[in-house]
Parts: sequence; structure tokens; C-alpha cells
Amino acid sequence: MARTITKPGFDLGIVTTNGDAMLEFYRDVVGLEFEATMKLEAVGIARMDRLRCNDSVLKLVTATSDVPSGVGGGIEGCTGMRYFTIAVDDVAAAVADCEAAGAPLVWTPREIRPGVTIAMVEDPDGNWVEFIHMA
Repeated sequence: MARTITKPGFDLGIVTTNGDAMLEFYRDVVGLEFEATMKLEAVGIARMDRLRCNDSVLKLVTATSDVPSGVGGGIEGCTGMRYFTIAVDDVAAAVADCEAAGAPLVWTPREIRPGVTIAMVEDPDGNWVEFIHMA
């Protein structure tokens, strides 16, 4: 059955036990636009920080109960969602900002095909974030 997608972007939720550091990383280091903090305790969410990335929304979710950590190891750690990509105008500058904030560098900036440069960093919870620039 065909569906009509009604929003040009997508919403991605990252469950964390480290809400303050995650908010600081994505808002102050990566540069996503802070939209709101919501409390949705009726559905088990003590705090949801919403950040905009153009038409997409990153939701940083802190649960009302203890949540076990996920499997680390980046792309080859296990199956499932392992990273997400943010298109930027300057990959090297994005990486430099992350390194200055203490974020671990996974892959230095590199051209993977003519005109396409990528790099990968870890957020405070160990999730991988890819930066990409397509000339």
C-alpha cells in the first residue's frame, strides 16, 4: 500500500542517561537549533530535548526509569541503526569543533569519491555521527 510522506525530513530519537551532555554536544558543538524541552512522564519520558536539523528533528530522550546502555562498536558493533549523517558546508571545521569539545574522532575527514568528503565522530554516549560535504 502506498503512503504519502507528509514531512520532508525525519525525527530520530536517541535514548540517553546523559541528557545534559548530549544536549550540549548537539546544540553547542554540532550546531543544531534547540526547539524545546518537553516532559512526557505519562509515556515514560522524564525529558525530551528537541533539536532541529532543517526539516528533521533530533529527540534526546531521558527515560523516567533506568535504561541499560546499548551495544557500542560503531558500524560493525551490531546490526540496527548505528549512525546518522548531517550534511555540512565544511567537514574539517565540524570535526575541529567536535574535537575541541572532547568528542572522540572515529574517522578523520577523507574524500570517499570525487567531490564527497566525510568524517565520523562520537557523541557523549558513543553514538556515531557522520559529517558529509558534497561539492
